[in-house]
Amino acid sequence: METSAQAVHTVRMSGPLSPRGAWQATSCSMARALEVVSSKSALLILREAFYGTTRFDEFAERVGISEPVAAARLRELVDEGLLEREPYREPGQRTRMAYRLTDKGAELLPVLVSLMQWGDRWLAPAGPPVMLRHRECGETVHAELRCQAGHEASAEDLELAVGPGRDRVDRPHE
Repeated sequence: METSAQAVHTVRMSGPLSPRGAWQATSCSMARALEVVSSKSALLILREAFYGTTRFDEFAERVGISEPVAAARLRELVDEGLLEREPYREPGQRTRMAYRLTDKGAELLPVLVSLMQWGDRWLAPAGPPVMLRHRECGETVHAELRCQAGHEASAEDLELAVGPGRDRVDRPHE
């Protein structure tokens, strides 16, 4: 029987996903996403892209990483389709590449806002160093979980169910 201490902050398993020990998360979308943006420098480059940074040297400087690391992370983010390169040329200079978010990369904004919000709450005792505001009304912006019907949801309100992309539930001894 589940105790109330076990139920706090947890998602309930349903259908063939219950009991939890009967399967492993071998085709996990979260794990695949982390393979794409698993480094601190990749996430910070994406942050800077959302803040309007487009040039290689600006990414390296603003993120505080070496040029070789910046080159590797930018290449990875382009290869994964999160950023795209486009040529630009200033008068009297050679052609260089600027980096812009793709639609795929732009959809990571709620993830970055959630990380920022968590850091503001738990790691910024003096208060948030910067704040996101809605331009139209001036109110601060925050990330939250909502179902398709619009109801706010916490972990205790959620149920993990088998999705259409999963052929079968993996069992440890199959």
